[in-house]
Amino acid sequence: MGTKGTSGAKSSAGAKSGRGISRRGLLIGAAVTAVGTAALAREQLEHAWWRLPGVEKPRKPGEVDYARAQWISASSANWRRADRPDDYTIDRVVIHVTQGSYQSAVKVFQDPGHGAAAHYVVRKDGHVTQMIRELDVAFHAGNRSYNERSVGIEHEGFVDRPQDFTAAMYGASARLTAAICGRYGMPVDREHIVGHVEVPGTDHTDPGEHWDWDRYLKLVRAAGKK
Repeated sequence: MGTKGTSGAKSSAGAKSGRGISRRGLLIGAAVTAVGTAALAREQLEHAWWRLPGVEKPRKPGEVDYARAQWISASSANWRRADRPDDYTIDRVVIHVTQGSYQSAVKVFQDPGHGAAAHYVVRKDGHVTQMIRELDVAFHAGNRSYNERSVGIEHEGFVDRPQDFTAAMYGASARLTAAICGRYGMPVDREHIVGHVEVPGTDHTDPGEHWDWDRYLKLVRAAGKK
């Protein structure tokens, strides 16, 4: 979540010369259009093959990807069904701050009119809630490509209150991120673990200047070795 801080002349000449657009030009243009359409259809097919009967990964209601998480479902209007990482590679974790309480974040993520939700919400006391499966694309980053390639983690608190980022929260979030990185073979570095503010085209500032990235990455690396 966080806080906000995006040919007319040629046709005339052709008409005067009596030539206009040649039949060959029309055929070439049609071929280019066909190729573009075929490429788009192929891309869509690559990302939708799993929708065929018997292909999609089995799902169980209330199932979590992280064993320490509690499941509370986000509204289906705030995410898109997918089959990651088979249709979209997961290579980012995006760190958010809720700009509010844990309860308010969970409530808005359950609201179909909100239009956004993250996969996880981490409370100040370290409690982790999963609201969207990692298989699916959450609308959390404000950038379609990043939504498709990332897992979003919200943290209870406000960007201008460093006291909100408790030791329990850092530790719980680091263990979660370490598990995600291990699951998808992601390096633990600032290229692959990013803040919402670093997402291209974003108008948000979270997690803000008080988020201790050095501390966080050390905790993630340590958790990954256990």
